[in-house]
Amino acid sequence: MEYRRHYQPGGWYFFTVVTYQRQPILTQPGNIACLRRAFRRVRKKRPFSIAAITILPDHLHTILKLPGIDSDFSTRWQMIKHDYSAAISTNTTARPLTRKREQGIWQHRFWEHTIRDESDLRLHMDYVHYNAVRHGYVTRPSAWPYCSFIHAVNKGWYPENWGQQEPETLRDLWYE
Repeated sequence: MEYRRHYQPGGWYFFTVVTYQRQPILTQPGNIACLRRAFRRVRKKRPFSIAAITILPDHLHTILKLPGIDSDFSTRWQMIKHDYSAAISTNTTARPLTRKREQGIWQHRFWEHTIRDESDLRLHMDYVHYNAVRHGYVTRPSAWPYCSFIHAVNKGWYPENWGQQEPETLRDLWYE
């Protein structure tokens, strides 16, 4: 299968990144710190901004904005995955290194969607922030500790009680 990604300099992108065989390792206490550190390290080398993020035990969703002349999100994800994989100490069911020198921490690919306009950005922000509720981890987005929802509330983008019921905008938009 030939898979083509859309690279847009300075673009906004929605991503879903999943652990190998959906291992629930991302939110383990030491591992969440390693993931945050991986994001910070890569951001220093290859700048990007995070508009929204939710980290669940076996996958994460995020919306990233790249600098104006840069469209290389693939290298950023490769670096984040590598940094995290090298740092975690967990009893994962890691398979041996493959011919592409990957460890059994992450699925090889990731889902990417180029944000097209303001309403598409808003829709995907809602998706990211509601995801922990959808998966049954909490009953409202503000209760999930591994999410940017509270930052969005503090910026005035959402009322604090948003998401206590499934937003109508999300009823037909579920990637997983």
